[in-house]
Amino acid sequence: MAGAAPVLSPFDENALEAALRIKDEHGGKVTVLSMGQKLSKAVFTKSLAVGADELILLEDEIFRDADCYGTASVLATAIKKIGEYGLIFTGMQAADSNAGVVGSGIAEILGIPIVTIARRVELNNDWIRVERVVSDGYEVIEMSCPALITVSNQLGDLRSADIRALMAAQKKPILFWNAEELGIDPPLMQRVKLLKLFIPHKEPRCEIVHGETPEEAGINMALKLRETQVI
Repeated sequence: MAGAAPVLSPFDENALEAALRIKDEHGGKVTVLSMGQKLSKAVFTKSLAVGADELILLEDEIFRDADCYGTASVLATAIKKIGEYGLIFTGMQAADSNAGVVGSGIAEILGIPIVTIARRVELNNDWIRVERVVSDGYEVIEMSCPALITVSNQLGDLRSADIRALMAAQKKPILFWNAEELGIDPPLMQRVKLLKLFIPHKEPRCEIVHGETPEEAGINMALKLRETQVI
């Protein structure tokens, strides 16, 4: 949005918090990946300030028009370049379009299992126990590493960093990888062409159902709802 200061996606912050909690309990290394064009270093160093060990920015002009497939493909390629990994965390959806398919796309390309919309993640040796949000509560899923998990906002907000940590993070090195270094083929960036993005126009319509008595009005309402196939 023009004029708005760039920030980390709150959904990605949930994912980072999930990774940091695993690190707090079991150790390990947290690497943060972000892809885009003209990325703000100041924004992403926040991830280092709160406890991430490494920050890699995938930055190239050709990433500007990447669709969900292109984004998943680039991120999966970068993960392969990094090498070994145990758990991959992503936000449950994009903060701008609300699309929620990149995480699933990465898992498909890498050929690893995935659990979506996790509200709690526990690691026990090579097994992962995930509480996955569903419409009427949550379900528990167990699987082995490596795996990918998309994280719900129910897991909790990203921890805060104090001024000292933020200042120290500004001095930490950041890796930049472009399309050439990743071996990315530009034609793969876009399989879907967005023709139009808009809010559907809906005409509100109000119809009052009458009756001589409250009981008759209730019956007429029920008949009207059945007539319009609402019930």
